[in-house]
Amino acid sequence: MLRLIDQVNEFIGRIVSWVAVLFAVIIIIDVVMRYFLHQPTRWAFDVSKQLYGFYFIMLGGYALRHKAHVRVDLLIVHFSPTVRRWVEILGYPLFFFPFLWVLTTRSYDFALRSWNQGELTYGAVQLPVYPLKMAMFVAALLLFAQGIAEFIKLILNKDVASDVS
Repeated sequence: MLRLIDQVNEFIGRIVSWVAVLFAVIIIIDVVMRYFLHQPTRWAFDVSKQLYGFYFIMLGGYALRHKAHVRVDLLIVHFSPTVRRWVEILGYPLFFFPFLWVLTTRSYDFALRSWNQGELTYGAVQLPVYPLKMAMFVAALLLFAQGIAEFIKLILNKDVASDVS
């Protein structure tokens, strides 16, 4: 089960990472249209903003799997590996899981309301917002699953990530 969670987040992370290329291309097109052809686009800013939001939120599970989240280790950096491991084991049920429970349940409500309303952006071009809000919920589920996997690995004192490429 741990390998499956790792593989799902790895797969999604590798696919979603290509979104960065897509929004970079959109920004380049917008710059060329605006400054060289003097024909600014009305859609590029909103589309690139939504793609960046999608990119950022969907890579949470992938980042946790690769231990790439920002951490403030000012205190535990001086602890032994065993003490550090126990601090992390305690941190998951005290901080991570409660936060993810709120994020998951609230993002579901948030996405469902947006979907039911057919919510659109406001501005020159009206884009649907609900796909991005649904992505928030999916990303919360992926991050929650990866958190469970990382917690179990800590308890078992195992590094399953090295087994999965």
